[in-house]
Amino acid sequence: MFRKMRRFKQQLSDEDCLAVLQTARRGVLAVHGDDGYPYAVPLNFVFDPAARTLYFHMAVEGHKLDAIERDSKVCFTVMDDGYKVEGDWAWYVRSVVVFGKAKVIKDDAMRDQWLRALAAKYFPPTEDVEEDMRRNAPRALVVAVTAEHISGKLVHEK
Repeated sequence: MFRKMRRFKQQLSDEDCLAVLQTARRGVLAVHGDDGYPYAVPLNFVFDPAARTLYFHMAVEGHKLDAIERDSKVCFTVMDDGYKVEGDWAWYVRSVVVFGKAKVIKDDAMRDQWLRALAAKYFPPTEDVEEDMRRNAPRALVVAVTAEHISGKLVHEK
C-alpha cells in the first residue's frame, strides 16, 4: 500500500524514526484541504512510541477540523535539528514521515491527559499548566494520529 523508499540506503531504522518523533519540537500536518488543495500547517505535538500515535491540539472549529472530518487520512512530517561532521560544510538531517488516520478524542479525561503531555513538553513553568487547563481545556480539541506507516531518512545536504 505504501511506497518503498527509493533512496533506501538513506533509510532510517524504525528505532531511529521513533527517536526523531519523540525529540522533534514541531511537525507539519498535511490534510486534504478545501477544493482539493492540500493544506499543510506546522504545529506542536507529542508522540507516544508504544501506541505509535501522535497527538496535537487545535480549536473546536477551523480548516484542520473540517479537513479531518472530511477525510481522516493525514500525513505528518518532522525533521531533527541536524548535525555537522567536522571538516564538512553540509548538514546531516533526519526526517520522518508518518501516514495515518486522525481522530478527534471525544473523552474529556483522555483529552486532558494529552493536553497535559503537550504542556509538559512545551511549558517550562509546569505550575502554570493547571491554570491554563482550567481556562482553556474546554475550548480545545485533541487529535490522535495513529500511524499506519512510518518512514525516515538521513540526508546529507550537499
